Amino acid sequence: MSRKQPSISSFAAGVFGSVLLATVNVTGQSGAVSLAGVWKVSEVTMTGPAAGTVKPQADLTIISAHYYSRIYVEQPRPELSNPAAATADELRAVWGPFVGEAGTYEITGDHELTMRPIVAKNPAAMAPSAFVVYSWTLTGDTLIVTPKRNQNGPVANPPTIKLVKIE
Repeated sequence: MSRKQPSISSFAAGVFGSVLLATVNVTGQSGAVSLAGVWKVSEVTMTGPAAGTVKPQADLTIISAHYYSRIYVEQPRPELSNPAAATADELRAVWGPFVGEAGTYEITGDHELTMRPIVAKNPAAMAPSAFVVYSWTLTGDTLIVTPKRNQNGPVANPPTIKLVKIE
């Protein structure tokens, strides 16, 4: 029996958020660190009952001065040979693992990143009160983020998301 690989949906619901910053002053370093650009997740380390490391299927995060946009696929999806004739189950298998979100972000406190979605595949993420706060560290072109809390309180079993700047 094959073990199902942990999904990144628990971090996707408020996360993957992925990451986003533009130009921020990092304490202890001279000058500003720019995170504006294009990022890819290289791995997600899950904690709790679904502990393990997940390699993303496909993803892309684009960061500007104040906004972010991210899309990713959580697991392999089947191709639809005839989308117009697809069943509800076939459509769910294709659409379900796809995550898309865009919004604003800000840096607050000591290495905290707060993301506020404006548009998202999941309508709940677009609620005016929706947010996710991450802790973050940056080393060279590698950004590591971990969700700390969202509008519902502390994140249980938070994943650690490792992103690499590609442009």
